[in-house]
Parts: sequence; C-alpha cells; structure tokens
Amino acid sequence: MTEKIKTVLLFGAPGCGKGTQGKMVGTLPGFLHVASGDLFRALDRTSELGKIFVQYSTKGELVPDDFTVRLWRDHMQRLTDAHKLDPATDVVVLDGIPRNVKQAEMLADHITVLRLVVLSVDRDREEVVRRLRLRATKEGRLDDAKEEVVRRRLEVYDRESRPVIDYFPSKRRVEVDALQTPLEVAHDVLCAILGRTDELHPIPSPVAAGAGSKR
Repeated sequence: MTEKIKTVLLFGAPGCGKGTQGKMVGTLPGFLHVASGDLFRALDRTSELGKIFVQYSTKGELVPDDFTVRLWRDHMQRLTDAHKLDPATDVVVLDGIPRNVKQAEMLADHITVLRLVVLSVDRDREEVVRRLRLRATKEGRLDDAKEEVVRRRLEVYDRESRPVIDYFPSKRRVEVDALQTPLEVAHDVLCAILGRTDELHPIPSPVAAGAGSKR
C-alpha cells in the first residue's frame, strides 16, 4: 500500500461492543469496517498461522505484533486489489487493531487516524464479564469460554492496550459510554465520528464505589 488509509479507530476493552458498532458504521456509504478478530477467526486453525492464533487467544493473551500487523496489511492489500477499498476516498473503521502502542507505531506509516472513539465500560466491569460469557455461549468463541480467560483478557487490555488511548492526540479522541442501550451507543458513535460531540450523552459515575477499578 503506497497511500495512507483514512481510518476511524473503535477502541475499548473486550466486550465493549466494538464489533457491533463497527458493523453499523461500515454500512454507511464511504465507510468500510475491518475487524482484526474476524481475520483471526477466519484462519484455518490447523495451519501454522491458525495454530499461533489459538496458542495465544485461548490464554487470553495478545497475538504477537508482527503477525497481527502482517495479517492486517495483507488483508487491506487484498481489499484494495479487489476494488473493495479505495484508499483515496474511503474511510476504514478499524476494530481490534492497534492493540498496543507498538502496533500503533507499526501502523503509523499506513494509516491516518481521523478519530479515536473510545467505548468506555469502566463503570461496570462485571457487566463486561457477563457479556463476554454470553457471547461465548452464543457464538462458540474459545477465547471467551472460561471466566478466568475473560478476566485475563481484561487485565491484558488494561496493561497493554489502554496506553494506546494516550498515544494519539487528545483532539482526535472522543469517549462514549458503551453501557448504554445499543441504539444510544450507536447515536453517540456517529456523533463522535461526525464531530458533533455536544450531542453525546454524558458518561455516568461508576454504579458503585470501585466499580471502575475491577481489573
């Protein structure tokens, strides 16, 4: 890819709804949703790359950076070659990448970040655990099947992924309360992308003392 891709980053802890909101925005003209999790889950798990993914995901750990970025770049090139993505005009909604500062640095030559939308679930982490366990049951996801793995993923997010928020300039960053109804979250995400931040719902205080620090 010789031209930087214009992007909106959907960012937040596992279970915050990045995939749901990304799919919604991706239906709009000129937007394309790309989720790294979908790329990983589409891998043949008996292949070399598939085995690498399973090795890390079943432990709640992040897949190695070089592997993740290479997989993403190859996918974006295929989309461009197939004329499903026009880097000159389209905006790609990225979900699940970058997952740490090193990945953000590795992607710097390939993307222009227009907006970083942070889907916040800090005020009720137990709700996030419930969401992930329910999703595991419905979709058969190995990475969310055990509660200890879910909590491990949240710990990894706090340690490795959360610093990405401060990597990007604050003027491009908007925080959205992801514990609202899906429709309210969708409203706020669209407002964040369009720059209409005065129409966002305020984020309530934690429902109980210490609820935002269960990590």
